[in-house]
Amino acid sequence: MIEHAPILQIVIPLLAAPFAVLLRKPLLAWLLALAAVGSSFVISLYLFNIVSTTGQSITYEIGSWPSPIGIVYVIDAANAYLIPLISGIALVVTFACRDLIDREIDRRDQTLFYTAWLLTIAGMLGQLATGDAFNIFVFLEISSLSAYALVAMGAGKDRRALPAAYNYLILGTIGATFYTIGIGFLYMLTGTLNLADMAERLPAVADNHTAFAGLAFIALGLFLKMALFPLHFWLVPAYSYAPSAVSTLMAATATKVSAFILIRLVFGVFGIDFPGMLDLLGIVLISLGAIGAVVGTAAAILETDLKRIFAQSSIAQLGYIAMGMGLASKAGLAASFIHLFNHALIKGALFLAVGALVAQLGTVTLTSIRGIGRQAPMTTAAILVGGLALLGVPLTAGFISKFYLISAQLQQEAWGFAAITVLSSVLALIYVWKIVEAAYLSPRPAGAPVIQETPSHWLPAWVLVAATIYFGVQAQAMVQAAFNAADVFIGGAQ
Repeated sequence: MIEHAPILQIVIPLLAAPFAVLLRKPLLAWLLALAAVGSSFVISLYLFNIVSTTGQSITYEIGSWPSPIGIVYVIDAANAYLIPLISGIALVVTFACRDLIDREIDRRDQTLFYTAWLLTIAGMLGQLATGDAFNIFVFLEISSLSAYALVAMGAGKDRRALPAAYNYLILGTIGATFYTIGIGFLYMLTGTLNLADMAERLPAVADNHTAFAGLAFIALGLFLKMALFPLHFWLVPAYSYAPSAVSTLMAATATKVSAFILIRLVFGVFGIDFPGMLDLLGIVLISLGAIGAVVGTAAAILETDLKRIFAQSSIAQLGYIAMGMGLASKAGLAASFIHLFNHALIKGALFLAVGALVAQLGTVTLTSIRGIGRQAPMTTAAILVGGLALLGVPLTAGFISKFYLISAQLQQEAWGFAAITVLSSVLALIYVWKIVEAAYLSPRPAGAPVIQETPSHWLPAWVLVAATIYFGVQAQAMVQAAFNAADVFIGGAQ
């Protein structure tokens, strides 16, 4: 069975999904989901260990059809770095699901929830592992369609989840369509859908305008999927009105997977030497990332709902990832990988902690959390540490991200973008301080509901908080893995 590990980590949650609804009992469906996602996590750690110790990629041919004729799954230093992250966060959030969805989703719909949940996770893992351009689209649709349904399930608590899911569906479909059109152009030119084979054949047709048109369609579609400014307007409503467990999974993983697919195609298939590539990276991507970093932070400052605050901050964080990619250097790309990893942990912790408060308060605003630090100290402390990590305070993973991003910018004398990174981080102090002021420095209003904090509320969030602190203190292995991931696409010392 070990030889089938690259496909098993996808197949297990994919096959478990229909059984979840057939079990009819939410507890059994939850246990099945927990076992399936846990299995994927264990397998992902095994794959990471093999790739990191041997330095070799693992290729798995579906049906024993050789590449490039058949579909292959390739585990290399890049996706082996992210697959444990996605499955690990999914495992923590699945553990927290039991308590969260009991309060937000009708019991009759909970088995359906776990079915869509497992499909979403399987789709994301499939996108990371596959070495076929069209297979990426298939898994993209599996994860997206189930994610639309998950967001819509928030309508039982807040009817605004329905238009949020609808907007997400429309814009997600447009993004997937653009991606497919781009892949169609490349298939027409190269006659292959295998990513490695496509990368070998593209240089021969690089002077054909159709190739650049394909790149443009792919980039635009993935910009939408990763919510890069100004194509981010679906993200805030989807994160805000979805059930708390769904908000957490999406905020921590979904946009990171799309960002990785963009890296895989732009750097791995086209390459930085492709005609016009430096314009796309050095002008479009880095500029949109810089604007998004400022706009996302400014929008977060103006919000009063905690879910919306952290959703808006995600726009800024994705901007940092885009700026690293736009540097078109190994150091910049490694910084993007580092922030992909760290931001997933940070945002997962924040949304889990906020979800624990939502379960008891209904809505979590700066008004409703006044004085909450005394009643729910562990949950509030998780939000505080997550907020400090977003700022980039030392001893948190966020500091490591900002350090390597700014270092990469200064290496290339991108002084203006380094200044924007620092400015955006400093401005983030405003919305973090607003939360601290409300939770710790304001009295609890008379007649406000009393919070009964239990370990089931704060423990899942603190698992990710602990990881955030750990990778802020012991960052060497994670940073080295990020540079190994960047080396897959950009070799050399830059």
